[in-house]
Amino acid sequence: MKSYSIQEINEVINGVIYGTTSQSITATEQLEKATTSEISFIGNKKYEKYWSTSNASIAVVNEDISIEPGENRAFIKVKNADLAMSQILALFAPPAPIFHTNIHKTATVDETAIIGEGAKIGAGCYIGPKVEIGSNSTIYPNVTILDESTVGNNTVIWSGTVVRERCHIGNDCIIHPNATIGADGFGFRPCSEKGLVKIPQIGNVIIGNGVEIGANTCVDRGKFSSTILGDGCKIDNLVQIGHNSKLGKFCIMAGNSGLAGSVTLGNGVIIGGSASIKDHTTIGDGAVVGAGSGVICDVAAGKTMLGYPAVEARDALKQWALLKRMVCDTKK
Repeated sequence: MKSYSIQEINEVINGVIYGTTSQSITATEQLEKATTSEISFIGNKKYEKYWSTSNASIAVVNEDISIEPGENRAFIKVKNADLAMSQILALFAPPAPIFHTNIHKTATVDETAIIGEGAKIGAGCYIGPKVEIGSNSTIYPNVTILDESTVGNNTVIWSGTVVRERCHIGNDCIIHPNATIGADGFGFRPCSEKGLVKIPQIGNVIIGNGVEIGANTCVDRGKFSSTILGDGCKIDNLVQIGHNSKLGKFCIMAGNSGLAGSVTLGNGVIIGGSASIKDHTTIGDGAVVGAGSGVICDVAAGKTMLGYPAVEARDALKQWALLKRMVCDTKK
């Protein structure tokens, strides 16, 4: 079992210790559930009230926290408790699943594939012709990577993921279980003779460096060019990214949100959970789309949009307030 003193923990997060305790820490936990051997955190002043009833001996707290730690308890004050806790969680993280051999005997690796130094490929994987896997990347069991696709260095692809042909994933990415990269885009056209005619989707997907894609998320291939996710994008579980969409750097998409085809997101765009974006829409740098909103037209950089159909946040709040008053008036 891992165990750290408060001084050893503070060497990692470089905060300021207030109070004293000799208690060794063996795990992390939220305030309400923590035991004396577990460290917790207070990232907002509104949670100060829970400290008096918590059993935690140590908490990582923001600098603006005003309460005292108490007897045989201590705080480590930092500028950002959330970021500091991410470092502490890494200290206590359990080891990754074990590979007894770099390439499992049941994996099928085409003879033309190029596997980088230190790369690991788990049981039941299929690595197709002319695929390239970068150095120190990890492909967990039952992953399929089809012809001419590439995976960069230090990338992790979890079980059940399918990477279709000619798709490209960058360095330091994480693809969570059962994601699908490069399935056909949703393209059909009505035909009087044949009903709905499928439009061939012959493009691909290009994923930048440092991208994380959640479980059961789908990134469709382009119709005749590329669907692109820029460096540092973070995509939640159960997200749909339609064909030929282009995401700038460091975009965030929360669970159950979706982009229709040919949507363009600027850098740093945030899409809330269950939000949906109409096809051929452009959302500018730093814009925010609230949870459950539906965007049907272009959004300027820096704007916050709410509602369905989405309008600027202050207008949406005015509309909701007016509607509430109207409903209340009808009840009188």
